[in-house]
Amino acid sequence: MLKIILSALIAGSLSRAFQFQLPLDILDRFRLTKPEHPPPPPVVISSSRPPRIAIIGAGAGGSSAAFWISKAKERYNLDVTVDVYERSDYIGGRSTTAHPYNDTAYEPVELGASIFVGVNKNLQRAVKEFNFSLYGFDDEDGDLGIWDGEQVLYTAKGSGTLASLLSKLKFLWRYGYRSPTKTQELIRAMLDKYVTLYDPDTPKWASIEALNDALNWTEFITQTGAEYFQSRGISEQYATEIIEAGTRVNYAQNIDRIHALEAMCSLAADGGVSVRGGNWQIFEQFVKRSGAQVFLNTEVIGIKRLSDHAWTVVTEKERRNYEAVVIAAPYHTSHITLPADLSTLIPPQPYVHLHVTLLTTAAATPNPVYFGYKPGSRPPTTVLTTFNGAREGGNASEFLSLTYHGKTKFAKNETHERQETDEWVVKIFSMERISDEWLSSVFQNQVGWVLRKEWNSYPVLPPTTSFPPIKLDSGLFYVNAFEPFISAMETETLASRNVVDLLLREKFNSSICLMEWENKADVSEGFVYGWDC
Repeated sequence: MLKIILSALIAGSLSRAFQFQLPLDILDRFRLTKPEHPPPPPVVISSSRPPRIAIIGAGAGGSSAAFWISKAKERYNLDVTVDVYERSDYIGGRSTTAHPYNDTAYEPVELGASIFVGVNKNLQRAVKEFNFSLYGFDDEDGDLGIWDGEQVLYTAKGSGTLASLLSKLKFLWRYGYRSPTKTQELIRAMLDKYVTLYDPDTPKWASIEALNDALNWTEFITQTGAEYFQSRGISEQYATEIIEAGTRVNYAQNIDRIHALEAMCSLAADGGVSVRGGNWQIFEQFVKRSGAQVFLNTEVIGIKRLSDHAWTVVTEKERRNYEAVVIAAPYHTSHITLPADLSTLIPPQPYVHLHVTLLTTAAATPNPVYFGYKPGSRPPTTVLTTFNGAREGGNASEFLSLTYHGKTKFAKNETHERQETDEWVVKIFSMERISDEWLSSVFQNQVGWVLRKEWNSYPVLPPTTSFPPIKLDSGLFYVNAFEPFISAMETETLASRNVVDLLLREKFNSSICLMEWENKADVSEGFVYGWDC
């Protein structure tokens, strides 16, 4: 029993994956101010026949929306054309990669949306359908530590050793038995509700409030993580050290600020995987297989009403008319202008401004002295953090997480096998810029290559009972209304699936699945709604 419980804790709550669907957004993709634009040319390019749908944004939400529409086209023989607008020069949005030394001979490393997990059935199904290979983060070597800015509070050793057994016993000594096991029970109960979103009778929701009612999750979204876990008898020490380590690495928010639903999602990291070569490939395939026309490097600056309940999408170059429009990008950090009566419907949504530092180093571990160890000893190579030391008057950690992600690899050698180099890849999340001097000190003057990115990464997620509308007007829908509820790659695909269903029913008397499909009891074990109906 002890082995089963601890393996779940160490491999789950304390997994170095701990990065449940890291959702990131590039700062230069969604700037915070709306600039002045010259008036676009008055010419209207397209006619209303065949019907056209515009999707704004080619990230997880927009690319999957195009894919879901293509499923309806197949099943209903629906004659509709889809255009996808993307302001950047690539598909994937919040999922993007970088090559060490900016050299494509090296395997790429995720900068943004790092992992997805077993219960993320849309992404898992896409991997299978598109024949991608996966990389498991649980397979990475090294120890994990919880750091409060002044001391390492707990270290989880690698499996299969006496040190590993001792670290598990130390875990029980420090946090007890009840809090970890109760936390896992709460997460499992939440996931049991969550997976119903893939069932044959999955709920359709006209609003996030309606979905919340269907899942009965009000207690999660109306309390902070700290309040909720305290009310459930979870010790403050466990909540502010172990659970908060998850909320900080996943959403850059402390447990006494983030709502409890997202706090639990940040712990549901069992079986974290990534597509080898980059998760963005899933979204690229969504668009490719949808048959949609893609306009990269094309920024939408306005959406205007037409008198017949259709819409005009305005870019700096042209205007096009559409039967329906799906906004699949955060509205307030885009440059899109809506009619005044609609723009006020979407409440402002602040985002966390995150610094990502990606580097290579010949140092097998960080500097032990920095973390309070003796010179020559081996500190953890995955360091998650808690804010609790600062709450008690100590120094706050200078970073949110520091993770060694294995050695850099050349993509292929003469035998088409990946070849390791003598450097490790390290990723650091922080709220401030990490200086060259700090990197040199922590990695013992053995830093090879450094890449820094600043991102508008995650929505700020305080407790709330109010969400943006999904349907803004007839034929105008907003995928990112889901983000203040749960923000993740997978949930964007769920949000887009729901939006597409609403749009198709309203405009074309159809849906993703055939409406006459009624034999819902006769489904396979791996049934996923949208894919298998």
